[in-house]
Amino acid sequence: MRIPTLAAMALIAASPALAEGDALVIGNSRYSAMQTLFGAARVAASAQAMRDKGFDVAEVQDADAPAMREAFGDFAEMLAEDEGGPVVIVLAGAFLHGTGGAYLLPVEGDGAIDEAEVLTEAFPLDAALSVLEQYPGRAFLILGESAAEPEVGPWLRLGAGDLDIPQGVTVLRGPAADVARYAARDLARAGRLLPRAAAEYALTLEGYAPQDLVIVQPEEAGAPQGATEPPLPDPEAPEAAAPKPEEPVAEAPEPAPEPEAPAVDPEDELAWNLAQGADTAEGYDAYLSRFPEGAFASAARQRLKAIEDEPFYQQRRAEEQLELDREARRGVQRDLTMLGFDTRGIDGIFGPGTRGAIEAWQEGEGIEASGYLTAAQIATIDTRAAARAAELEREAEQRQAELERQDRLFWGDMQGRGDEASIRAYLERFPDGAFVEDARALLRGIERQREERAAASDRRAWERAEAGGTVEAYRDYLETFPGGAFAAEAESRVRRLEQESGRVQDVAVARQEEAELNLNAAAKRLAEARLSQLGLPVGEVDGRFDEDTRRALRRYQETRGLRVSGYFDEQTVVRLLADGVLGND
Repeated sequence: MRIPTLAAMALIAASPALAEGDALVIGNSRYSAMQTLFGAARVAASAQAMRDKGFDVAEVQDADAPAMREAFGDFAEMLAEDEGGPVVIVLAGAFLHGTGGAYLLPVEGDGAIDEAEVLTEAFPLDAALSVLEQYPGRAFLILGESAAEPEVGPWLRLGAGDLDIPQGVTVLRGPAADVARYAARDLARAGRLLPRAAAEYALTLEGYAPQDLVIVQPEEAGAPQGATEPPLPDPEAPEAAAPKPEEPVAEAPEPAPEPEAPAVDPEDELAWNLAQGADTAEGYDAYLSRFPEGAFASAARQRLKAIEDEPFYQQRRAEEQLELDREARRGVQRDLTMLGFDTRGIDGIFGPGTRGAIEAWQEGEGIEASGYLTAAQIATIDTRAAARAAELEREAEQRQAELERQDRLFWGDMQGRGDEASIRAYLERFPDGAFVEDARALLRGIERQREERAAASDRRAWERAEAGGTVEAYRDYLETFPGGAFAAEAESRVRRLEQESGRVQDVAVARQEEAELNLNAAAKRLAEARLSQLGLPVGEVDGRFDEDTRRALRRYQETRGLRVSGYFDEQTVVRLLADGVLGND
């Protein structure tokens, strides 16, 4: 059953209450084998921080479809008593998207994805945006996208995709681990500038985003309504103005005082804080032993179940406490790739590919293969990667020297013979050799002489073959003039075209891989400079990958035992990164 969006929205129209804001927090961190990095404790921390600020919060962790619907219903009931504070929805977990919108996956089953069930049972982001649209200028959707990579069919794709954000709604999104840190530390911080927080945590800010935007207003008595941090420069101020109501809204009557919630036993609260601080099975067991019916007993049992269900819980928590930022995670991925472990991307997201690479490295080291890293293990990987990079560079220098030696010997032998067959043999053996231009100039001279001697019929047949430019056209020429003036050239072109036809698909794949690296202009110039430093001429260092650059890159790849394509791929970039020269966005 689809999440009842319209029913929920119908509830948003009643009398005001006393909450400082309203929030929905759903943190799904257990997808069977698809373990994410957004820990339930982090979700609880952000939810509790908002409660401490006076928010009403509907919260659910590791939720199946019914639990998410129930939490959304509770959130809608809170909004029925909205009094003008911020409206916040925090969703963390695995997302899928298609032409019909984006969905937060429930936590249930064995982790297999049935697309039909996703479309009917998962939490639709359109529902969240439809609700938030009713509160322009104070509506916030925060998305933490996990590294889970479920297998999907033809209808849906990984991630939340592009969102159709209503006017006045702010969307903050990024990898779940980065969103987790922001949510736990700064989401409920009074006067915290959202654009500045987005920049500091490397998150993407979309939709309504004026430079002085905050979620929680300053707490000081008499403080102006706005940020307490210095505002950021706002060159687009006219576009960032908050939506204004078309008509003045009449003041609502003062609400009747509500009975205060029963006070929590201070000893109960202290014991719970200690258990949360330890975040271990022993800590939660100790809390429940002392307060089996305490105010936080239900939350303690939830945490105990999560810990018991996760075999490497303590290792994951230890890695989370390292608080690796995205660049640090990219560094780990580059190091593992350098050591021969495939992380399936260098993107700063520790998904199944990276976790598998970590496990493989740990197994090779005789370490418990948890898939999570300690600071000491990261340091060891970094040291080993640096040593391996130096070793590979020494090997590459030796291969390059040997290749250049063979190039010179072959060219010297060719000059001793000086015939057309030897020149063509050189070009086929060393298509990017040091003497390529000299060889081509010699061939052009030979071809001009041949054209002058060729009979008119031979020349006309050759011109037809060149106009066709296909294997069939050159073979037709050879069949008619097997000993013709242009026979050697025709045979050479047939061989080249047959080789190229087999490479077309490989070149297309290589070109796409390079495009997906998203190298910026500065990175491209640095790449060319590095190749030039290695004695591989690229022409002008201008960031434009012309044929000179491609030739230099092919020689670089050949001498380093990499796939020879003339295009950048992750392995090639990692090798250039070994000296800390090349970077990418």
